[in-house]
Amino acid sequence: MARGTQCWLNGKILPVENAKISLFTHGLHYGLGAFEGIRAYKQKKGGGAVFRLAEHLQRLYDSCKILDLKIPYTMDELMKATIATCKANGFEECYIRPIAYTADGPLGVHPGANPALDIAILNWEWGSYLGDKGINEGARLKVSSFIRPHVASSMTKGKITGQYVNGVMAKREAVAAGYDEALMLDTEGFLTEGTGENLFMVKDGVIKTTPLTSILNGITRQTVMEYLKNKGYTITETRFTRDELWCADEVFLTGTAAEVTPVREIDSRLIGNGPTAGKPGPITARVQKDYAAIVRGDLPEYGRNWLTPIV
Repeated sequence: MARGTQCWLNGKILPVENAKISLFTHGLHYGLGAFEGIRAYKQKKGGGAVFRLAEHLQRLYDSCKILDLKIPYTMDELMKATIATCKANGFEECYIRPIAYTADGPLGVHPGANPALDIAILNWEWGSYLGDKGINEGARLKVSSFIRPHVASSMTKGKITGQYVNGVMAKREAVAAGYDEALMLDTEGFLTEGTGENLFMVKDGVIKTTPLTSILNGITRQTVMEYLKNKGYTITETRFTRDELWCADEVFLTGTAAEVTPVREIDSRLIGNGPTAGKPGPITARVQKDYAAIVRGDLPEYGRNWLTPIV
């Protein structure tokens, strides 16, 4: 993973080693902040472009609004800052991490009436989030003992820094048990999502994904759902249980980092039946292939307004 040597911090491009924060940073102590995960891709026609930049930054603004934090930059300023950071690092294809967090200030739980925010944008080169084997052959998942917090105890529509501790614990548990990723249930025992991905299952030609009751509204999830509807597939947003998931014909995950990752096994049960059990299914393979084309400008009917050139 090659990290960019330059970053954007509070309005300026700086060498990463000069971008320092105070140990009295409130967000470091209490997790009060929000972030985004965005990808840029090399384009078929040359150059690089950021995929769905405006939608990702709008979610960052929404996350900060949920926290009652005010970003001191316009959307246009942050879009330009994102492109400038990619250019400063010479990246045409990379992962992009904007982050906003309460800055140096009071160190009680209460950050003050109008806490100052630090805003940073980082780049790094990142391959398959769940590994090349996961992308090509399918990931192995474990239903976690850690549950997705209830909507009254956690602001589930925000990509909020401190809330990811729960996902970190679930991911560490899964990896320690030999799996690639964890799936979390809600407080009533229904599936929600992975620690950084949304969840889809296919059964008898019908595609199901968990509803936006207690999950983050993933940008990749939105993209895949629009693609599936345009291709004529039946897709339903509904709750489902782990035993229903075990019996699925196909399962796949979506996310900016994970992109479209097939699932071959959940809780030691191979997904699918017969000689193709444990292998990526035909719908998953088609979605995965076409998503890779969309983000690289090779299916412009889907990505006409989704790609912001790095120029």
